Amino acid sequence: MLLQKSFKQIRWKSFVQPWQNVDWWLFLLPIGLTILGGVMIRSVELNQGWTDWRQHWITGAVGLVMALAIARWRYDQLLRWRWIIYGITNLSLLAVMFFGREELGAQRWIPILGFNLQPSEFAKLGIIITIAALLSERPASTIPVFLKTLGVTAVPWILIFLEPNLGTSLVFGAITMGMLYWGNANPGWLILMLSPFLSAILFSIFLPAWFIWVVVVGIIAWRSLPWYRVGTFIAVVTNLVSGALGHFLWGLLKDYQKQRLTMFLNPDQDPLGGGYHLIQSRIAIGAGGLWGRGLHQGTQTQLNFIPEQHTDFIFAAVGEELGFVGCFLVLLAFWLICLRLVIIAQNARDNFGSLTAIGVLSMVVFQTVVNVGMTIGLSPVTGIPLPWMSYGRSALLMNFLAIGLVQSVANFRQRLSFRD
Repeated sequence: MLLQKSFKQIRWKSFVQPWQNVDWWLFLLPIGLTILGGVMIRSVELNQGWTDWRQHWITGAVGLVMALAIARWRYDQLLRWRWIIYGITNLSLLAVMFFGREELGAQRWIPILGFNLQPSEFAKLGIIITIAALLSERPASTIPVFLKTLGVTAVPWILIFLEPNLGTSLVFGAITMGMLYWGNANPGWLILMLSPFLSAILFSIFLPAWFIWVVVVGIIAWRSLPWYRVGTFIAVVTNLVSGALGHFLWGLLKDYQKQRLTMFLNPDQDPLGGGYHLIQSRIAIGAGGLWGRGLHQGTQTQLNFIPEQHTDFIFAAVGEELGFVGCFLVLLAFWLICLRLVIIAQNARDNFGSLTAIGVLSMVVFQTVVNVGMTIGLSPVTGIPLPWMSYGRSALLMNFLAIGLVQSVANFRQRLSFRD
């Protein structure tokens, strides 16, 4: 009788307060960034007759409604659908190759009823759910599970890389690394996984550093791999080959391709070409000073000196018109979002929910760091948008869907318990 009464109380409480345990800060902060994003998009388009800022707010409103609906739906039901979600993710990426529309040299969008859908954006959330389900069954503390996770991620990663979409493929790598680490993978394995790429870079830059790195990789492999003799041999040989192969492939690139990868180190070498974005962005942010020039008052922004400033370079507009204070508040908002995601991951009721929150955290952190770094000249131009602020309907919808899924983890974090 007591058990039946407890169940009735739980059902009634769930009906009356469907979002009683959600993290409201995790709703308010993205809403604030979305509103600010619309304001800045309107500012950069003020003299050009565009109306993307309205679409940004409309898409954000639709995303918020979807996030609220997802927050009251039990996230653990996705476990039974994980492979269907994985299959739909890969099929949508394949559809881009056959039916996608090409823009700016890449085939990424599928036009549906006047809406340009970008499947690679939703694939981020699909791979987060798949990896979380995979690692919730067995942690990544063994080599077979570790390799299985990489194999599952490799299929959509290759399809995205072939679009080509370098920025999103890098986001996939960040998501996988973060979730493997949280899934109890040996940190040494993660370093070994990245070591060939670092070897290819160091070999072409500074040979002594490359040699030291190969030695370090051998030590890490010896201490972290279960079959340390064979593993160390494979790790060292792989890095030796990667260094030589990277140097060979670098020599095959044309001069303009090399400049595009290294332009952020010295954008002044091509001020009217590949370095133009970076130079103008730095000028805009520096001109903002402490308090900024004021909304609609930025010279670089209003005179359209910065290409794509309503998408990838929206942070430059914030820097010029709202100054250092505006940039600080935006970064503080992102920091608080990440903090809430970590708290939800720590307090989740199961591994699936915890890993899901960490996957979203890895995605947000990587995209924010790379986008902001790109606008101030600390990273190459990769086309990664700033979450909730850059214009892009598919990306904005996906970000709200991801927040809604994490809110579901928070909403259902309490286990059912009964007293005698």
